[in-house]
Amino acid sequence: MMKKKSHKIKVGISIGDMNGIGPEIILKTFQDQMMFDFCTPIVFASTKALSYQKKALKIDIPVHGIMDMEKAFPNKLNVLNLWKEPVPITLGKPDPEIGKYAIDSFTKAVEALKKGTIDVLVTAPFDKKTIQSEAYEFPGHTDYLSQELEGNPLMFMITDDLKVGLVTDHVPVKYVAGQITDNKIQTKIQTMEESLKKDFGLEKPKIAVLGLNPHSGDGGIIGKEEIEIIQPAIEKLNNEGHLVFGPYPADSFFGSNHYKKFDAVLAMYHDQGLIPFKTLSFGKGVNYTAGLNKIRTSPDHGTAYEIAGKGIANPDSFREAIFAAIDIYKKRKEYQELTENVLESQTKK
Repeated sequence: MMKKKSHKIKVGISIGDMNGIGPEIILKTFQDQMMFDFCTPIVFASTKALSYQKKALKIDIPVHGIMDMEKAFPNKLNVLNLWKEPVPITLGKPDPEIGKYAIDSFTKAVEALKKGTIDVLVTAPFDKKTIQSEAYEFPGHTDYLSQELEGNPLMFMITDDLKVGLVTDHVPVKYVAGQITDNKIQTKIQTMEESLKKDFGLEKPKIAVLGLNPHSGDGGIIGKEEIEIIQPAIEKLNNEGHLVFGPYPADSFFGSNHYKKFDAVLAMYHDQGLIPFKTLSFGKGVNYTAGLNKIRTSPDHGTAYEIAGKGIANPDSFREAIFAAIDIYKKRKEYQELTENVLESQTKK
């Protein structure tokens, strides 16, 4: 009996800011021929733009230009040609003109993700300032993905040993407290728990929740959000059988290694979660948009204009983002098959 041919996962890659290190980390990642054993990569850009980067950075890797997704070769770095004109690349310089190409690449890749012509999406970093236009008024990737895809998005920073999600992400600090609500905390925890089960194979995940204020409010002396909002939200979920604990003072939680007792941590705002995450995991971390019906990951760093064109960018986090997307895709398939089998068994009974 012939075995069914295994499906090689199609990884769509948005080019990011071509004046930053995005093209460099993409090219360096696929210099390793073993990467093609895991996936078929398709970069949304142009062969001319990538060829310029190859020459400027002295990176020797063939690229395969295609006009149609179906023409993608399984063992090559495929480039879906979105534009024909030469791109005015100036490595290391923020440029709104380059931002337009970054958004074109990203939105076309999302369109392919929705249609299923790619299985997962990995986004190279772009600059939040240069991407702004009348057609694109989103602060980053996540807000656009939330509009285009189904589900409740959660910014989830992940490694094998540490996973940190956020209640609020790209929000000015002065607005954070006003956005911390009982409903939002419960929704983020439930999204995180579902992701841990479906995307990471954890049957009964344990989640820690951080407080908003110094020392978690010190019993209401330094703020009452913990008493009035965060603790009641945790108690509601506990009463429903969820393993949620806290709120914990954020200043000592990571330094004391307390995070190692949990499968994931929910932080109240961006820097509260990302400073310790990047301190402990920089270069190995992945930014995963959990909670959506499609999979998108990215490296845990930005455009790094200051080193663009110098050939010293480290591709490790981008490589980890590709592996994470592939692993999550497989885990979701396993979870779907498992739950379908259980339902089928129950129906028969």
